[in-house]
Amino acid sequence: MTEELKNRIETTMQNLRRNKMEAYFCENSAEACELVKSLIKEGDVISCGGSVTLKQTGVYDLITSSDYNFLDRSREGITREEVEEVYRKTFSADVFCTSTNALTENGELYNVDGNSNRVAAILYGPKSVIVVCGVNKLVKNIGEAFTRVKTKAAPPNTVRLGIDTYCAKSGHCVSLNKENPELCEGCHSDGRICCNYVVCAQQRHINRIKVIIVNEELGY
Repeated sequence: MTEELKNRIETTMQNLRRNKMEAYFCENSAEACELVKSLIKEGDVISCGGSVTLKQTGVYDLITSSDYNFLDRSREGITREEVEEVYRKTFSADVFCTSTNALTENGELYNVDGNSNRVAAILYGPKSVIVVCGVNKLVKNIGEAFTRVKTKAAPPNTVRLGIDTYCAKSGHCVSLNKENPELCEGCHSDGRICCNYVVCAQQRHINRIKVIIVNEELGY
């Protein structure tokens, strides 16, 4: 790790704590899994957002094990009505695990969602929210977070999900074709995944949100 990155991480963690979110640092995915395990209890009701990071780190395998009561929206044969029921039950879960689209050095989480069950659960409901974030998602400020989502997060996610959008084909949001794109500008595709834009700054519920920064490039 470079000295510059080390300083950026330390600044980010200080500002997360100033914003009433707990902050942790792990050198690798294995450490992150052990940390997550220490933050949850056997029998906890756990849900999660769709996340490549959780699967890459092994956190998804951990929380879906028989030690926990996992609310599974991806099980084989599940109906749309049952998926919606999982979304509703998530609001009363003990733990919600997710990643983030961007983490600013000011200690802010920036997330953009289509269906928005993920951002909803981050904001309210589950007793504890655990955010696992690779160093590749660290940005200086909300302006950089805005650009990151439109170039590095949304495009590969639409490809992963098989959604036919402008960014899936071009690799960037159509709004970036303008000289001064607005925050919420984008395509008008039925499959657009950038519908709600959420910044988590200072929290009222101290340490409800726990952010684990992992010294690896993870997810989108």
